[in-house]
Amino acid sequence: MRILSICCICFVISLNAIAQKVTIKGLITSDKEPLEGITIKVLGTKSSTKSNLSGTYHLNVTPGICDLLFSGIGYQSKKVRVTLAVDTAIVNAELLSLASSLNDVVITGVNRATQLRKSPVPIAVLSKKSMDQNVNTNLIEAIVKGVPGITAVTTGPNVSKPFIRGLGYNRVLTLYDGLRQEGQQWGDEHGIEVDEYGITRAEVVKGPASLTYGSDALAGVINMIPYTPNFEDRKLKGDYTANYQSNNGMIGSSLGLAYVKNDWKYSFRATGKTAHHYRNKIDGWVYGTAFREYHLSASARVDKAWGFSKTALTYYDNLMEIPDGSRDSLSRRFTRQVLDDGDDIKNRPIVPESDLRTYAINPLHQHIQHFRFYNTSQFKFGTGDLNVLIGGQQSVRREYNHPTRPNQAGLYVVLNTFNYDFKYNLPDLAGIESTVGLNGMYQANRSKNATDFPIPDYDLFDIGAFYFAKKSMGKVDISGGIRIDRRNISWDDFYVGTNGQTGFDQQVSVDDPTGKLQFPSFNKNYYGLSGSLGLTYNISERFLIKANIARGYRAPNITEIGSNGLDPGAHIVYLGNRTFKPEFNLQQDLGVIASLKDADMSIELFNNHIQNYIYQSRLTDVNGDPVVIVPGNLTYQYQQSKARLYGAEISINLHPTTLKWLSFNNSLAYTVGLNQNRELLDQHGKEARYLPFIPPLQVRSEIKATAQKPIGIFDQPYIKIDAAFFADQDRFYALDQTESFTAGYTLINGGIGSALKTKKGKTICDIFLQADNIFNVAYQSNLNRLKYFEYYNQSPNGRSGIYNMGRNLSFKMIIPL
Repeated sequence: MRILSICCICFVISLNAIAQKVTIKGLITSDKEPLEGITIKVLGTKSSTKSNLSGTYHLNVTPGICDLLFSGIGYQSKKVRVTLAVDTAIVNAELLSLASSLNDVVITGVNRATQLRKSPVPIAVLSKKSMDQNVNTNLIEAIVKGVPGITAVTTGPNVSKPFIRGLGYNRVLTLYDGLRQEGQQWGDEHGIEVDEYGITRAEVVKGPASLTYGSDALAGVINMIPYTPNFEDRKLKGDYTANYQSNNGMIGSSLGLAYVKNDWKYSFRATGKTAHHYRNKIDGWVYGTAFREYHLSASARVDKAWGFSKTALTYYDNLMEIPDGSRDSLSRRFTRQVLDDGDDIKNRPIVPESDLRTYAINPLHQHIQHFRFYNTSQFKFGTGDLNVLIGGQQSVRREYNHPTRPNQAGLYVVLNTFNYDFKYNLPDLAGIESTVGLNGMYQANRSKNATDFPIPDYDLFDIGAFYFAKKSMGKVDISGGIRIDRRNISWDDFYVGTNGQTGFDQQVSVDDPTGKLQFPSFNKNYYGLSGSLGLTYNISERFLIKANIARGYRAPNITEIGSNGLDPGAHIVYLGNRTFKPEFNLQQDLGVIASLKDADMSIELFNNHIQNYIYQSRLTDVNGDPVVIVPGNLTYQYQQSKARLYGAEISINLHPTTLKWLSFNNSLAYTVGLNQNRELLDQHGKEARYLPFIPPLQVRSEIKATAQKPIGIFDQPYIKIDAAFFADQDRFYALDQTESFTAGYTLINGGIGSALKTKKGKTICDIFLQADNIFNVAYQSNLNRLKYFEYYNQSPNGRSGIYNMGRNLSFKMIIPL
């Protein structure tokens, strides 16, 4: 009886202890500054929370001994063991900032949150802070400056198409918040339709990522992640960004608002940008480079015990002029087209000086609109979770190229896309984290009231399934998987005839007497098998080696197989080939990374063999003269052959612990692209040896000094200077004058910036004063398409084509609301 009484008493005491909770609270800081968004987790339980804007947190736990883990992106994780009684406990934590990003958490290409150090695939992360501290005219330009191995083909200041290690166009898959971007990206002058001010982070995967995404990720992936609010409940927060750039008078303005209420997070952003023509000391004002764009975005997210669901929509609207490079032969001043019939490119009127500094968009321009609506959700099932992404997009592109009928679009296409993506993260089995997935899209492209038809009206259906797994075994992390894809592309007979009233071409029926069959019907399936296997060997916490081998797949895009007409915005007539096969590549990556006390160092080597590589080549006749189908426009025909690309990226970033205010960052990127078309090589030798659009050797160095203590109202002010060196590019695709030699150049840039704070520590604003190309160097990038906009064999000043932007001063201010 006594034993039973003792047991009952103990049981009651135990129940009482279990019922009671201890409240843990505290402050999380780094360098005495409060940290927001740090995760605090009780190990061995499901209890966790995050620190708020002031760096504080509170968490209710069961009394006893427990281990608290403090972790956050950009900071070293910290584990604290505490003994808790039935009372309130205060546990503060000081986290060390990571000079290296090895412990940064990424999601792109790995399906679930993964530390960079554990991924054998080369992945780079670019923060908003890094993007803000450079002069950028668009988001891709910011990524190019911040990530070695990334370049861009440009058409003026507002169009930058990303290239990863010498591969671009549809080989680089761009994502917005995980949703693949579909907006006629096959074109040279088709930029990325994303608001640069609304992106808080960019993750870049270098190399084949078809395993997760399917076709079009042969070169890699760029995932642009928008801002998600994470602060105190029932408080409206936001920011206002103002940006002015001197060279083209670019004015940017962006207002972002966010609100959290209970489990719901709401965000909204509106952005506007406008610019007149840019200038350089060779061309003066470059006519046809003004633009005006607007962005709207909104989202709502709910977080529950079962997971989360986020619904978002975006709208993009861009008016952008179309440069064609026509000039007066003697003065080299720019001229403009005023006639349709009888237009003489070499005898056009000169553009008045007053029209070169106006913000008004001239009648010959592009109008691009992009609508996006999507939902991304996660549903938790025990230790597994299902991730669903459903989205719809519409891209509307109009290119006006008729001066006598400025309201008549030359190109007018509407692309509708439905995306679907299902991923199930299975419960861990024997330490193996695995994911199965199914994703793809349906597309329908239609021409409207147009006069030029470079591509047919087509339908596309894409579906693929994959399995991906990773496992950690002591110092070794292994990951890999396999994927199979099917893509169907089809279109009906497409006839083009003559409009009796205007004399322009128009789409007609088969019965129209003026009609000709421009695009014969087509229906074909493309299949792809891809996979990867890689490992990371963690020699120590600060030193690791990565190796990966991957097979990628890409189906030919619509312009490569179906094009047969003028793209007025590009000033190029494209000719495709219906017999093209899918591209397959086999890439090997090897990386060595060291995160030392005073430095971070890395070297990444890659070797990429491509089967059925598709590229553009200028078309010539039997005499070697350029073929002209539409006067004033170049003619390019797509080719297919074997190819090989190899190269390296090296980074050495110094941050001496004895001089915390100093950082010295250096990077080198080198890529060689070889055309392995044996027939062309035997016939033309060195002219056909290299691939087009390969960047030259690049070296970037930045030295930066940042004050460690406030100076009056200036909090962590910095000053920096950087140099970007580009070597001569004498390894180019010279056959049929497709490309030409590009001289090397060095650009010196600089900047200062600081947060302004009140005496009470409240942030007033962040300011950035920066300068690009301080010495106003006249240069042409080999990836600048305007370099080839030239209509004379000789010019009075010995210069050919259009040069890049000259000196550009930038002022940016970000005001928290």
